[in-house]
Amino acid sequence: MTSLIKRASAEARAFKRARGDAGHTSYASDTTQAPRAPRANSRDLAHELSDRPTAGKRKRGAEPAESAPTLETPRKPRFAPVTFSEFDGVRYLHFGTEWVQGAMRLKKPFDIELEYAQQMMAWLLFLAPPKRIVQLGLGAAALTKFSYRQFKRSQVDAVELNPAVVIAARSMFELPPDDRRLTVREMDAWDFVNDAENAGTIGALQVDLYDATARGPVLESAAFYGACRACLAEAGVVTVNLFGDHPSFLRNMRNLRAAFDGRVIALPEVHEGNRTALAFSGPALSIEWTLLLDRAKVIEKATGLRAHKWVTALRESCAHAPAFVM
Repeated sequence: MTSLIKRASAEARAFKRARGDAGHTSYASDTTQAPRAPRANSRDLAHELSDRPTAGKRKRGAEPAESAPTLETPRKPRFAPVTFSEFDGVRYLHFGTEWVQGAMRLKKPFDIELEYAQQMMAWLLFLAPPKRIVQLGLGAAALTKFSYRQFKRSQVDAVELNPAVVIAARSMFELPPDDRRLTVREMDAWDFVNDAENAGTIGALQVDLYDATARGPVLESAAFYGACRACLAEAGVVTVNLFGDHPSFLRNMRNLRAAFDGRVIALPEVHEGNRTALAFSGPALSIEWTLLLDRAKVIEKATGLRAHKWVTALRESCAHAPAFVM
């Protein structure tokens, strides 16, 4: 698994080791190839996990003043170029900058390469794979591909505003084409979470909404997180990728707590800044750590994810309380 922060430069790391290393490739693409065929499916995980308690990218600000000018036609979104680099058998996604927006190990395209992205699956400690899993912000499609391959009884949706990111995911990162279980929607995440048809339908909602500057989520208001909560089923979890060493972290945590009645916890940072926040909706939870570790073993055996590390991180975030209470 690559130890790489979301803002880190794949190019810089490569050239730091050996300037002009022949094993490193960096390239950009305005057009990409047709999607590759999906690989063979792995075994169904849904029946193995118990029911035990368990992109859009336009920033929304305050409502415009009454005196503000209005536009007769909506502005066309402006997107940063989608670029790529490769080093040590890993392909990286960039938005025209050195900052990494996703990664895939070429020999294991359906695995989750980056540790922070693995933590985005920590909802598995509390939920059996739900009927519907949604990813806001497609990136390199790591979470979308993993969920699609592992959870055969789940509908998997991804929401991405930039059509070039969708093309890149399918041509460069082996995202399968849409079928009866997989749907990629080219739309704004704000519109998606505010669509009444999505209310109460999602068990696990994974939010990773960054633009080319990668300085903080581009959707982060209490209203946005409240709309995310409204999309959850009776018992559901939202995971959010945040930057712990950026001012946006405290703002996002405050807005998440407001939207989820304080039922939010942030894991310690991985790499050099990424922190995953978990927000809970549904019945109150009180789970002994030994039970969570048992659950982690089941997850690890079925998926290969390092779930025991999530339990360790949760316990640290809970100041080593005798049980996980949320």
